[in-house]
Amino acid sequence: MSFSSRVKDELAEIYSSARHCQIAEIAAMLSMDGKILNTGKNSPIVVLATENLPVARKCFTLLRKTFNINTEVSVRRGTFLQKNGNYTLLVSNPEDVEKLLSATRMTPLPGTGQWIPGKLILQNDCCRRAFLRGAYLACGSMSNPEKGYHFEISCTAREKAEQLCQVFASFGVDARIILRKKYYVLYVKEGDQIVDILNIMAAHVALLELENIRILKGVRETVNRQVNCETANLGKTTSAACGQMNDILLIQKRMGLQNLPKLLRDTATARLNWPDASLKELGDLMDPPVGKSGVNHRLRKLKELADSLRVNEEDVSC
Repeated sequence: MSFSSRVKDELAEIYSSARHCQIAEIAAMLSMDGKILNTGKNSPIVVLATENLPVARKCFTLLRKTFNINTEVSVRRGTFLQKNGNYTLLVSNPEDVEKLLSATRMTPLPGTGQWIPGKLILQNDCCRRAFLRGAYLACGSMSNPEKGYHFEISCTAREKAEQLCQVFASFGVDARIILRKKYYVLYVKEGDQIVDILNIMAAHVALLELENIRILKGVRETVNRQVNCETANLGKTTSAACGQMNDILLIQKRMGLQNLPKLLRDTATARLNWPDASLKELGDLMDPPVGKSGVNHRLRKLKELADSLRVNEEDVSC
């Protein structure tokens, strides 16, 4: 089961105790994943369809608990290629439809054939949380946090996406909207904000799972960064030591180390004896010990001497 499905299964088990919160959650589901169809009779019918059984069960339970509506349910089994079934909930009784549309403050969007909940059902903080929970259950998805952070809710109208965006903004979540084919997709990509969203929707088990994954990923990234840094430093140290060895061997060949001043001779001898040592380690190994800057200064003097010998050798060859 995907991480997104586990989040939905957890949210499907959460039932608000307050009726106004239940209405807000139903309103989100009806707006995002429902249809209000005009059959030519005196009253339209309400249809909600989903492929997620826990979501269908929650819709059914909320309609019954909140409005005492006996919903007609039909199930279409999935094919071999489409394993998930399709669950359709139908509210056709005129009184029930009127009761549902009135409570959720559903208003039509001109020229679209779609409906959107009124702002009155989003006055309370708890209702906005329930509304976001219902919207995610209806049309939301999340990527596997092991691979990346991505939260989105697909909306069939821009007004619905903008309404969701405003609700998220009331909790300090900066959601963006993008047009993807015929859908307006509200999305969030920052890991910290996705954690906040899970907390807002009360998906605490999924939140802990996500935080554990983030911690492990952070540790791995820190270790990799340190290893890469140490590898790069080791490469630089090795390259510098090879250059110093070549300089010292050239001096030894051309003029002999015994002709060097004592401090330079001690440093050159130490480098020959410990070719893999860093500057600090090399200074500690010398007698008496020398600081890192002192060792570096002496090696720079040896390099200047070796460079002058190379120049003289080129002049002679010319």
